[in-house]
Amino acid sequence: MARRKQYIEKEVVTKAMNLFWKNGYEATSMQMLEQEMGINKFSIYSSFGNKHGLFVASLNLYKSQINNVFEKLSKASNGIIDIKQFFYDSVASNYGDNNQNGCLVTNTYNEFSNSEDEVLKEQMTSFMNRLKDLFIEKLKMDTTKNEETVLKQANFLLLAKHGLAAASRVNSKQEIEDYIEITFQNL
Repeated sequence: MARRKQYIEKEVVTKAMNLFWKNGYEATSMQMLEQEMGINKFSIYSSFGNKHGLFVASLNLYKSQINNVFEKLSKASNGIIDIKQFFYDSVASNYGDNNQNGCLVTNTYNEFSNSEDEVLKEQMTSFMNRLKDLFIEKLKMDTTKNEETVLKQANFLLLAKHGLAAASRVNSKQEIEDYIEITFQNL
């Protein structure tokens, strides 16, 4: 007879996600995960296969939690103004009580940029492609921009978003707001 789980999976994944977010994948040990999640290694391996599986579950949870910011941008109809608001929305949580040190996806992208991990590469590629597609869609609302300009600006904004996510780990709220304002000054 199989044992019933003595924990709620979403709650333990949230705890793991926050730990990975704070420390990164490599610096987060199984012992740290056990302690933070309040479950033993056997339960982690039983539910997630291994640390990597738990990390992928954490990334999926993170992406579902930030989906509302993407949906807001997707449904908006003011072009570049909406992208600028997306930048503000994406760092808003960094200045509350639970400063989470930037964007988990960007942190992961940076940590695994030279990795051969195909699962994580696919996770990062799909996330970045979705973001770039949204930027292109909003930039095209300005009918004075040609396709080449739209693509160049979308690439610029994607890189600016990476920079913003990294900067939000260490810079003040005022510095971040100045960065956003200057980023959009010439678009």
